[in-house]
Amino acid sequence: MFNHIMVGSNDLERSKRFYDAVLGVLGAGQAIRNEAGSGHIRLFYRHNGSTFAVSQPINDEGATAGNGTTIAFKCHSPAQVREFHDVTVANGGTSIEDAPGPRDSSVGVVDLAYVRDPDGNKICAIHRG
Repeated sequence: MFNHIMVGSNDLERSKRFYDAVLGVLGAGQAIRNEAGSGHIRLFYRHNGSTFAVSQPINDEGATAGNGTTIAFKCHSPAQVREFHDVTVANGGTSIEDAPGPRDSSVGVVDLAYVRDPDGNKICAIHRG
């Protein structure tokens, strides 16, 4: 359904260090650096047919996190959910909501970890058993 998801950053080098480490847990390689026609820099992480991107806002205003927005990354095990969480926190992210672990949901029990990146974007690690 999705081609890519992009978030803004106020400090692209900080975001690169953060997402290189965090998305490395999932097997994504280093970011592909791209300069838009406007001169703004974007980072593209490609993995398993999906693309996650981080960009300097093209309107030159400050990047802000979307209220009510969550981007979830699929994990292959509950252990990978925990590692995603721990690497996120070790690299400048903030753990939010409940501690990482199993939760009851409408599709059964899932393992989840919710965090915010250094720019305040809410991201999630999820494993459905």
